[in-house]
Amino acid sequence: MNSFSRLLPYLTWPVALGLAIWILRQLPLGDALASISGLSLLDYLLWAVLNICIILLLVGRWFILTRAMSLPLSLLQLLRVRQGGQLISFVTPGPQFGGEPLQVYWLWNHYAVPGPSAFLAVGLDRFYEFGVNFAILLLAVTVLLVANSVSAVNWLLVALVLLGLVLVMGLFMWILLRRPAAPARWIGKITQRWRHDARLQRLQSHWELINAELKMLVATHKTAMTTALVLSLLAWLGMIVEFWLLLRFLDVPIDGLSFVFLFTLLRLAFLLPFPGGVGGVEAAMLWAFQLLALPLSAAAALIVLMRLRDVLILLAGALMLPGLRRPNAGAGDTAT
Repeated sequence: MNSFSRLLPYLTWPVALGLAIWILRQLPLGDALASISGLSLLDYLLWAVLNICIILLLVGRWFILTRAMSLPLSLLQLLRVRQGGQLISFVTPGPQFGGEPLQVYWLWNHYAVPGPSAFLAVGLDRFYEFGVNFAILLLAVTVLLVANSVSAVNWLLVALVLLGLVLVMGLFMWILLRRPAAPARWIGKITQRWRHDARLQRLQSHWELINAELKMLVATHKTAMTTALVLSLLAWLGMIVEFWLLLRFLDVPIDGLSFVFLFTLLRLAFLLPFPGGVGGVEAAMLWAFQLLALPLSAAAALIVLMRLRDVLILLAGALMLPGLRRPNAGAGDTAT
C-alpha cells in the first residue's frame, strides 16, 4: 500500500495526459483550428493584455501584503517568484499546489527575507488566493442551485463542500489570531520524540515570530489587507471577463446562466487532483458543451486557446527560474 502511495503521484501525469488526448480526439480539431485562425491580431492583443492585467493584479496583491510586512521586495522580484512557483504548481500532481515551499525558499535564499517572514508572506498570499476562490465559487454554485440549473450536477453537495472549505479557512485564521498556542501544542505533540533536535527547537521561536507578525499586520494594516482583498476580486473579475471574451471570439451562443455554469465548472475542474487541471478541464468542457447542446468545435477551440495561454505563462515562469537559483550575498545571515 505504501509503495502504491509513493507511486501514485507519478501516475497522475500519464493519466491526465491520456485523458486529455482521448477527449481531444473526440472533438473536431480541424474545425476548431479553423475558428482560431479566424481571430484577428487585435483579438490576440486584447486577450494578452487582459491576461497580463490579471497577473499584475495578483502580483500587486502580494506586493501590498509584503509592503505591509516591511519587506523590501519590488513588484518585479515578486513577479519572478510568483511565476516560478506557478510553473512548479502546474507540473506538480494535485490541485494547484507544490510551488509554495520553493517560493519560501527563493524569498529566503535569493532575496534575503527572514525565514518566518518568507513563510508568512507566501502563506498569506495563498490564503487570499484560495479563500477568495472558494468564496466566489460558493456564490456561483449558490446561484446555480437557486436557479435549479443543470440537475445532472448535485449543486447542493458542491455548495456544502465549498462552504466547508471557507469555514475551515476562516476557523484556521481565527485560531492563528486568537488561539495561537493551540497549533503550537499540536505540533509539539507530533514532534515530541524529536524535541531535542536543534531545528525543532527553533520551530517554536519561528512560530511565535510568524504569529506576532500576523497579529501586527491585521491590527495595524487594515487598509493594506482590504486593498489586497479588492485586488483579488478584481483579478477574479478579470478571469471572468477573459472567459467571456474567449466565448465571444468563438461566437458561442450562450445566455447568462449557462455562462455561470460553464465558468463554474471550469474553475471546479482546476481543483481536481490533476496537474494543471490537465484532463479534468478538457473532460468538463466536453461534457458541458454536450449538455448545453453547444458546438463541439467551439469546445475544442476553447480548450486549445486556454492551453495555449497556459503554455505561454509556464514558459514565462521557466524563464524566471535560472535567476532564482543563485543566492544573494548575505541571504543566509538573515534567514534565521
